[in-house]
Amino acid sequence: MPRINKTLAHLFASASENGLSRHLETQRRRDRKRILATGAFFVASALVGTGLVLQSTTAAEELRIEATTDLAQSSGPHPEQLAAYDNVMPAHAAARATGALHEAVVVMAAAEGKTDATALASSVASLTNYTLLAPERIFELVDQTKAESASVQASTSEADRVAAEQAAAAAAAQAAAEAEAAKAAAAAAAAAEAASAAAAPAAPSRPSAPSNPSGAQAIARDLMLAQYGWGGDQFGCLVSLWNRESGWNVNAYNSSSGATGIPQAVPGSKMASAGADWQTNPATQITWGLGYIAGRYGTPCGAWDHSQSAGWY
Repeated sequence: MPRINKTLAHLFASASENGLSRHLETQRRRDRKRILATGAFFVASALVGTGLVLQSTTAAEELRIEATTDLAQSSGPHPEQLAAYDNVMPAHAAARATGALHEAVVVMAAAEGKTDATALASSVASLTNYTLLAPERIFELVDQTKAESASVQASTSEADRVAAEQAAAAAAAQAAAEAEAAKAAAAAAAAAEAASAAAAPAAPSRPSAPSNPSGAQAIARDLMLAQYGWGGDQFGCLVSLWNRESGWNVNAYNSSSGATGIPQAVPGSKMASAGADWQTNPATQITWGLGYIAGRYGTPCGAWDHSQSAGWY
């Protein structure tokens, strides 16, 4: 029996306040069953041959339960468990410290330029030296650092929200200003176009063509239609142009400039490219004159407009 009591004292003295009590409680229950079984065997052996075997075994079990309960409640941590505590707690504290420091660094980086992280930085500075601190002090600093991290993170989120709202408002204002500027530019362009149209000179009036041309004019009408596809409007300009230049006279000559014939070629010998009879044949002179107008002014009306503004073509 003294050996059993010593085993009980050794087992249940290991109960402590460091978080191992649950494991020890399970172990204690197993040992209790084994010890009670042993005690019951001894008691039953001592009482063999009597009618009190069952009652004595029950009484012995109750005594054992009471003794082990008192022993477990009065015992402190076992020296072996204290050694384990000394090894586990610093490692646990170090892990908590490194986790809190990592989280704080991320939070401070996100808060830069957005919110005040001075208090968090101070907590981080204190916790950085965790290898020199007792576990209890480390746990205090970890809790403090985590609380400061949460506060700074909340302030950063609020700053980000306000900044996003301001950016959206600025973008909307910019878009509205650009739309207004585009609208104003379009209105100005329309006004300028209207003003330009109002200030533009009216298209020059075109001279009308004779309804029944004859002689050289009839030749010119047929040639211009056949060779260039020019219609009646261009014929009217041609009639007026060469009326001014030569009066459609095949023998017209300007002594001051040397202009010759119906188209007033300068010199008249240029018309030889249209035919050797350029001096006397109106068709040859007209053929050369139409080619000159097409190459220099595009149409008879183009030549007429230039003659109207410059006095010559």
